[in-house]
Amino acid sequence: MNFIGIDLGTSAVKLLLMSESGEILKIVSREYPIFFPKAGWSEQRPEDWYEQSMAGLEELLQGQDRSQVAGISFGGQMHGLVILDECDRVIRPAILWNDGRTGAECEYLNQVIGKETLSKYTANIAFAGFTAPKLLWLKKNEPENFQRIKKIMLPKDYLAYRLTGVHSTDYSDASGMLLLDVKHKKWSKEMCEICGISEDMLPRLFESYEAIGCVKPEIADRLKIGRDVVVAAGAGDNAAAAVGTGTVGDSQCNLSLGTSGTLFISSENFLVDSHNALHAFAHADGHFHLMGCMLSAASCNKWWMEDILSTQDFGGEQAGIGKLGENKVFFLPYLMGERSPHNDPSARGAFIGMSMDTTRADMTQAVLEGVAFALRDSFEVAESQGIGIASTKICGGGAKSPLWKKIIANVFNIPVQVPAVEEGPSMGGAMLAAVARGVYESVEDAAAKIVKVVDEVQPEPALAAAYEEKYRQFAKLYPALKKSYSEIYGA
Repeated sequence: MNFIGIDLGTSAVKLLLMSESGEILKIVSREYPIFFPKAGWSEQRPEDWYEQSMAGLEELLQGQDRSQVAGISFGGQMHGLVILDECDRVIRPAILWNDGRTGAECEYLNQVIGKETLSKYTANIAFAGFTAPKLLWLKKNEPENFQRIKKIMLPKDYLAYRLTGVHSTDYSDASGMLLLDVKHKKWSKEMCEICGISEDMLPRLFESYEAIGCVKPEIADRLKIGRDVVVAAGAGDNAAAAVGTGTVGDSQCNLSLGTSGTLFISSENFLVDSHNALHAFAHADGHFHLMGCMLSAASCNKWWMEDILSTQDFGGEQAGIGKLGENKVFFLPYLMGERSPHNDPSARGAFIGMSMDTTRADMTQAVLEGVAFALRDSFEVAESQGIGIASTKICGGGAKSPLWKKIIANVFNIPVQVPAVEEGPSMGGAMLAAVARGVYESVEDAAAKIVKVVDEVQPEPALAAAYEEKYRQFAKLYPALKKSYSEIYGA
């Protein structure tokens, strides 16, 4: 049997075909546009996700034994607001995870409703990218669209609906809506009332590895696969990526260097960061996790390389970087505002410390280091809660850079483990489909048998000490600029 994992990302959908033993048979990718109607806004058309996913599935299965396809599942960009009318038609473009328009709504939720109350209802506080603040924004600014809502979906779940006809979501993705009582794994009636919606507008909840149904006959016929192909609920992209790297069970860590960056800590028990700087979410393995999320990670390097330096030669630019731990230039990677731990949609990117002898390589190095430092901000919060992290896995596009992995190992001063397969959410999605079909007894069983570590980057004591000093300097910069960010870029 073979399984398909679909990673519905922000810039593209990646589709992976995996054998039941974990061998990757084929990977394809299809891009779609992202729209920025106003500064800080970010939207996509759900129809683009579906069309490119279907085209990708057809390409993925070309030359393959389609009779062997047994299951499909997903990893997907989280938090995006997809709203359907009474005929299940999309009402407006999806408002994405990295959209920063909901500053006023987050202020209302966090200050008027109150962070303590929100944490009691959902285990989290309001962040600009979350789904509930988007609903409040829609209610205020587009009341005619709000009144038409019959179903509220997340991005990957819209795709699952198009494949199965089932309105579903999983606990990991639902955790990021600020509508789920994470501890008790049920929709929060109180949050529904606050947002002015009814519980029947929300999809049915599943564990990530549970089957929600089979592909619709017309989908099976179009793809020339069996009508009994199981579709599993899937997971939010970070939870799916954690499955793909074997970050399941208790006290395991994964760093993801994708468009966004995340620090993901799995736990068998429900945990809440006392300051709510980290997200307390359900995990795709049926348990829980803490997660720190920065909005711009590998996308910072992509922006710097392509938009500023006008080059595609990422490796060539990094080849000129020699002296780590000595850079006098700092980069604050807040190109789309920031989530963890600052929760500040007004934050912006900045280079600090440039002088007449600053080089192109210095600034490239500062971008890589700035992302690592910002991820460490979340690491510091976890450690302050008594969570010990001995090592971390790494995945995402940025993880392909040997230099970036070395920087991260020394900024965090822990070993960085590289899985044999670095396909993140698409691999995790395929593994969840295999569990749903019964090939593996559990997500932990699938991870133990499939995931292999092929490299480990060790920190170097002298370099780690140098980066410790640099991080402490970096950590002073955001607080120094916070007031100015609010005055210049605030709503």
